Amino acid sequence: MGEYHHNIDEKGRIVIPGKFREDDKKKIVVTRGLEKCLYLYTMEEWDKVVEKLNKLPFTKKDARAFMRSFFAGASVCEFDKMGRINITSPLVSYANLKKECVVIGVNDRIEIWNEEMYNSYMDDNSSKLEEIAENLFEVSNEAL
Repeated sequence: MGEYHHNIDEKGRIVIPGKFREDDKKKIVVTRGLEKCLYLYTMEEWDKVVEKLNKLPFTKKDARAFMRSFFAGASVCEFDKMGRINITSPLVSYANLKKECVVIGVNDRIEIWNEEMYNSYMDDNSSKLEEIAENLFEVSNEAL
């Protein structure tokens, strides 16, 4: 959980906040996310995602398209001594990462956003959150 603002340097390195790093975990998987952000998973969470995606029927065009994008963009990154990871240039380009980035915790993953795109996304959706919550929780019959 949480929102943090960090800069990405010219070499594609960004600090991942300590709250998101587990001492015994040295590696993380970074891949293309939805809404032009990056998704970061621990190896344990990555294995769960892969297991779910392996259940998709490869005969479905949408499944093939999603899996190609998701897996082709994925790379394993290691934390350096300063808690940074080095993001590949195709992923930096995909998410339009400039100097200022937002790193957020979203349940089972971390997301990295271009700061302007994140602010725009949040502005666009802030007025709809009540409606979104109502629609989501009506389906599951659960309350927050």
